[in-house]
Amino acid sequence: MNTPHPLQQLAQHLLGKAMHELEPEETHVLETIRQRRPISRDVADASDAESTFGERLSDRVASVGGSWTFIVCFSLTMLGWMLLNSDVLAHFGLAFDPYPYIFLNLMLSTLAAIQAPIIMMSQNRQAAKDRVAARLDFEVNLRAELEIMRLHEKIDQRIQQRLDQILERLPEKHPEA
Repeated sequence: MNTPHPLQQLAQHLLGKAMHELEPEETHVLETIRQRRPISRDVADASDAESTFGERLSDRVASVGGSWTFIVCFSLTMLGWMLLNSDVLAHFGLAFDPYPYIFLNLMLSTLAAIQAPIIMMSQNRQAAKDRVAARLDFEVNLRAELEIMRLHEKIDQRIQQRLDQILERLPEKHPEA
């Protein structure tokens, strides 16, 4: 007689599906149940393990560019640039970017042109992290649901066994003729 694969038995028993009908997440959950391993994983670890150098760099640039530290430092740099070119160097006739600060505008435009796609890459990566988090949450929730179902079955079997034992101990009542 051909014995079905243990995963096939779990798939049929817990999910009512054949192995070829399972989603990858469902297969992963059933495999962890079969191996009696925990399923929960840290989303950051799972996402970082799959990230490239460029993705990590874009995250870092976005985190720096989206901070108050960057805003304050950038504002102070621009103010310094303007003061240096309007008052200090202009006094000696050495201002390299006098008002209306055309070179400063060029650098700001270049910075914005570079920073915007990097921030968008970081946002795309965050969306991918969110999808990984949703997948991992689904796996944990499915595992919890399946384990609860298995516990209910075990409790129901024990209750049935106990009831059968009680019924066996009861004296048989025969109708008097």
